[in-house]
Amino acid sequence: MIIAVDIGNTNIVLGFLQHGTIVGRYRITTKSDHTADEYGLMITQFLALHGFTADDVDDVIIASVVPQVMHSFRMSIMKFFDIDPMVVGPGIKTGINIRIDDPKSLGADCLADCAGAYYTYGGPLLVVDFGTATTYNYVDERGTITCGLITTGIQTAAAALWGQTAQLPEIEVTRPKSILTKNTETAMQAGLYYTFLGGTERIIEQFHEEIDGDFQVVATGGLSGMFQSATDMIDVVDPDLIFKGLSIIYEKNAD
Repeated sequence: MIIAVDIGNTNIVLGFLQHGTIVGRYRITTKSDHTADEYGLMITQFLALHGFTADDVDDVIIASVVPQVMHSFRMSIMKFFDIDPMVVGPGIKTGINIRIDDPKSLGADCLADCAGAYYTYGGPLLVVDFGTATTYNYVDERGTITCGLITTGIQTAAAALWGQTAQLPEIEVTRPKSILTKNTETAMQAGLYYTFLGGTERIIEQFHEEIDGDFQVVATGGLSGMFQSATDMIDVVDPDLIFKGLSIIYEKNAD
């Protein structure tokens, strides 16, 4: 069994992969003050829910965009599993080329997403990750990331809305039943949803205008499913894309 870990700004997402099949998925709130013991206890408890123990884990691979969490999380893997985890970064084979101005600036999560998308669906494609930030990365037919775009995530926009206004409440980010809203909560939900949906479609449209040739659009991330049925501009929604990418990267480096 391999544990694939995506350490993001909002959540740490764990995937238990057995012979390439995802047999468990769990989320932990990202907190820089969690200790190695706390992380280790949570992971072993998640394993136990599936009838597994630490002895069943052969290796761990991590993609992280939160450096301040890495020390305690990595120490938890070493202490509870006696494994020095593989970390996506310089020197790791990914099967993806990066042709942007500063390749090292590309997030490990974006790189894993692109590897998962390219080796699962082929290229060319635009990989959209609806996370704390929303990222768009274009992968050509040869598996090369040539350009990308970063904007706010819808949950981040929502937090800014109620955090910077005295009388607006904290709300659940969800697709509203109608844009014809009659109270503050649903008005906020509709405003956020349709603003974000429209922006997503316009960005994808602009990629189509400026790129010579057609491409697939593959979306992932915790809130990607919310837009799946609302637009025909997204071809595939794959919530497990990061795990597929990490599994591919692991296999390329396992020796």
